[in-house]
Amino acid sequence: MSKAKSMAQVSAKGVFNIFWGLVVSSIISAVSVMVVAGILSEGDYGLVAIALTGPTLIGIFRDWGVDWATIKYTAQYRSENKEANVKNVIASVVIFELLMGFALSIFSFFVSGYMATALDRPNLVPLIQIASFTIFAEAIMKATQASFTGHEKMEYHSITSIILSTLKAGFMISLAVLGFGTYGAIVGTTVAYLIAAVISLILVYVTIYKPLKKQYLDKLQISSTIKTLLKYGLPLSISTIVGGFLSQFYNILLANFCSDMLIGNLQVALNFGSIVTFFVMPILTVLLPAFSKLDSQKERETLRNVFQFSVKYASLLIVPVAFMVMALSQPGVSTIFGAKYSHTPLYLALYVVTFVYTAFGYLSIENIIKSQGKTDVNMKLALLSSGIALVLNVILIPTFGILGFLATNIVSGIPSLVIALWWIKKNYSATINWVSSAKILLASILAAAVTYLVTLQLSLSSWVNLIVGAVLFLATYLVATPLFGAINKADIRTFQEIVCGLGPLGPLFVLPLSLIERLVTVFQRD
Repeated sequence: MSKAKSMAQVSAKGVFNIFWGLVVSSIISAVSVMVVAGILSEGDYGLVAIALTGPTLIGIFRDWGVDWATIKYTAQYRSENKEANVKNVIASVVIFELLMGFALSIFSFFVSGYMATALDRPNLVPLIQIASFTIFAEAIMKATQASFTGHEKMEYHSITSIILSTLKAGFMISLAVLGFGTYGAIVGTTVAYLIAAVISLILVYVTIYKPLKKQYLDKLQISSTIKTLLKYGLPLSISTIVGGFLSQFYNILLANFCSDMLIGNLQVALNFGSIVTFFVMPILTVLLPAFSKLDSQKERETLRNVFQFSVKYASLLIVPVAFMVMALSQPGVSTIFGAKYSHTPLYLALYVVTFVYTAFGYLSIENIIKSQGKTDVNMKLALLSSGIALVLNVILIPTFGILGFLATNIVSGIPSLVIALWWIKKNYSATINWVSSAKILLASILAAAVTYLVTLQLSLSSWVNLIVGAVLFLATYLVATPLFGAINKADIRTFQEIVCGLGPLGPLFVLPLSLIERLVTVFQRD
């Protein structure tokens, strides 16, 4: 098997390990939120969210990009058989995050009075003080999860996420039932984070660091390693901080120019949009360590192949999911909320448009540039998108409200995407397969159009429309991809090799792959 296909096999396993963890932890979190929100009054539950606002903003300054640097260098050093360097990276990121997390938690604790005054709720001081220590715990969690990701132990990434969600649910629900109200919710969240952080540290030590410690007895080089991590990560942190503050600014603009009802519709649309995120986040998580194994100078051909693989195979999954959400936004929202949230289907359809850009390298370009250490390029591209978004939102939100915000979301990243593709072509001689991307888009658009038109004519209940539409979309897409040549015999063979690395999950894909292979044989007679 070629190195590119071998990497695809490992990455596919990582995607599934992240996926099941994301789904399980999200379900647990959603259930706990509903239960706690049901026990507390609307006002008390609102105070919980407000109390976490200040520490969350302060926490933006925690990372400095060392989490991304940890993933990049851990994967790179492992591929270069420099395991002693991996030990330095893990020790350094844990120490850095411990110090930064603790310092920012203490800072948040002592400025809690100012934050409560700024929020016009002086009674929130003790709640903000308690919530401040989530910064410290989250710092540890991020350091350990970055170590797991760089070491391609994605299952532990998922395990720690599920542990955190389970602890939060248990503590928050128990304390709410016992009558501790907002204090119970904040204390439960904070204690859950702290316990999960300790468990994560133990797992990293036992599964990764202890074996390295026994094998490599060299003195740790903490200072020089942290400098390396910061040199890589600081440009990424600048764009993250800018993006975080602009998001809050946009919320203020929306609050000033849109009604509470429309903002509520937007929030529901964003929540529904997490359906696509379930598929996006695992892919994003595994791409950086995958690309980091490659040297653009020594392995240019492999890098080109891996880049094309990543774009095509991510598109085959993400693009149809986005179009299915668009086509079924109306019955999906109506199934859960009935006649309420009438604006949400349109908002949801517009929100997921950006995920269609996966066909043009949306998920891959940032990671391939980042993996080769060119984080200054990532920063410039991110700042360009942020600058365009700022100008457009300031102009469009006052005039068009939510629709202006969503239009900005659709177009603001296009210039950066185009420039990034040009930069990757120039520096790595890598590009996407435009014909393949066009065929995937065509198959997805056909499936969405058929689904939308058929469900529009059905006089059935919303949930029946949703089920019929989902089945129809999948059936149409399954036929359209081989019909249009979006998937071919070579792809089938590659997929068959990839799923062999999924262990017990592999047999689940035997039947659909066999069916697609038959359709490919029928439609693509050479």
